Amino acid sequence: MAFQIDQLSMVFVLLITIVGTLIHIYSLGYMSHDPDKRKFFGFLNLFIAAMLLLILANNYLLLYVGWEGVGLASYLLISFWQIKPTAAAAGKKAFIINRVGDVGLGLAIMVMFVTFGSVGFQEVFGSAGQASEGTLTAIGLLLLLAACGKSAQFPLQAWLLDAMEGPTPVSALIHAATMVTAGVYLIARSHAIFDIATTAATAVVIVGVITMFMGAVIGSAKDDIKKSLAGSTMSQIGYMVLAAGLGPIGYVFAIFHLLTHGVFKAGLFLGAGSVMHGMNDNVNMRRYGALRTAMYVTYATFIIGTLSIMGIPPFSGFWSKDSIIHAAFESNTLVGVLTIIAAAITGFYMTRMAAMTFYGKARWEDDVHPHESPKVMTIPLIILAIGSTFLGMGLLFWGNIETWLEPVVGIQKEEIAIPEALLMAITLVLVLAGAAYGWIQYARREVPTIAPRGSWLTRAARQDLYGDVINDTLVVQPSFWVSRFLVWFDGSWIDGLVNGSAAFFGGLSGRLRHYQTGFIRSYALSMVGGAVLVVLALVLVRLS
Repeated sequence: MAFQIDQLSMVFVLLITIVGTLIHIYSLGYMSHDPDKRKFFGFLNLFIAAMLLLILANNYLLLYVGWEGVGLASYLLISFWQIKPTAAAAGKKAFIINRVGDVGLGLAIMVMFVTFGSVGFQEVFGSAGQASEGTLTAIGLLLLLAACGKSAQFPLQAWLLDAMEGPTPVSALIHAATMVTAGVYLIARSHAIFDIATTAATAVVIVGVITMFMGAVIGSAKDDIKKSLAGSTMSQIGYMVLAAGLGPIGYVFAIFHLLTHGVFKAGLFLGAGSVMHGMNDNVNMRRYGALRTAMYVTYATFIIGTLSIMGIPPFSGFWSKDSIIHAAFESNTLVGVLTIIAAAITGFYMTRMAAMTFYGKARWEDDVHPHESPKVMTIPLIILAIGSTFLGMGLLFWGNIETWLEPVVGIQKEEIAIPEALLMAITLVLVLAGAAYGWIQYARREVPTIAPRGSWLTRAARQDLYGDVINDTLVVQPSFWVSRFLVWFDGSWIDGLVNGSAAFFGGLSGRLRHYQTGFIRSYALSMVGGAVLVVLALVLVRLS
């Protein structure tokens, strides 16, 4: 086992360390009054160390060690405020759901070892062409299951919104630069398998599309600013997973969007934390409003992040998301259309978030006094805002990310019927239409402090599209009844057979004990009686 440094691992290392450093600096201010801040920073560094181990591994076994380390550290950070029952439950939920995905990775490693005799990247990828398509499909689907757990993709997405119970810097670290990107990295790193196993690659696209829409719909209905951002993370990671499933045409763009997303999403989460810091930790956007007059730096940086995630030029998100949309159209027109629709929904829910937070009338309570955060928190916001503005252009034009990543994942571009400029224009118009609708609904109109009942879709989105209900109905309750049956069967039949046998022979020995008197006359009488019985038996046999 060893480490490897190539183009793919280096872009992840830079993202993790740079964004992680800014989150550490921000945390100095955010966690300054927490009595357990030393433990917090210890867990934070454990998280980053595990992620770096995952990224730099040159084989799947060492990657698995980092994978498990990330899962452990995320549990420790999400449930950091153990005094809150919701935080403790959220940490446990994230850990258990991720274990389901971890089983997929563990089984994939076993199948690789049996098939290829090794779990090293070079050995596996070099021999992939010699394995049967069925075997590679099984490996690909198991790797996808693992990615669904870490990257909160359907159907293992239920833990992500509950993870908001952790400190806000944790949310920024998990949702931007580290944990949720691990699944995308796993798929991109395993591209040689998915290039051959087309069925598994198609499953990757389907999972990405479903999660892209689920996250967008959930983010559109949440009033909790962090949970709304968590929904957007689900959606944006869905874009990346979708792109990774498109094959050589999409791997580069998945990583491209991962990099830009890591920067602007970190800025958005830290901006949300800055808002909470000035609002007595209130997360309800219906109790915000007009905060742009009290938090100038937070407002400006948050708006830049919002424009970037919406895909407004020239901000970073425009270049990376547009690349995915273009790649989707090159692969499948229907998938391309779906990515544009999801982009329009993104425009709506991000405008909704910005309008409810920074515009309209002030809706906070009298004892709340909004104020700007200290410089130790705002300076990282400014740096991330600069990255959200220029990183996309820098990577695409000056850094030439396509050429940089081509030796690792390859690239294959095709022409489509729709001109690229026209596709950009259509996407931008729909995004602006979604943003305009969000602006009219939440900036021009008065926002009630109590959420109205809403449509059936809104109510479903507030309940995370009933993800927990579905899991409880399809998994938890059946498992509960199966467990109860097994307990009954074990107690009544397995233990009953053992205990019954012991009772039978114990009773028999107790009865036989009465014949062991210790007197010779008793034994002699028994012998005579036995002899008489034998003689009678012989006589009966002879007479018959």
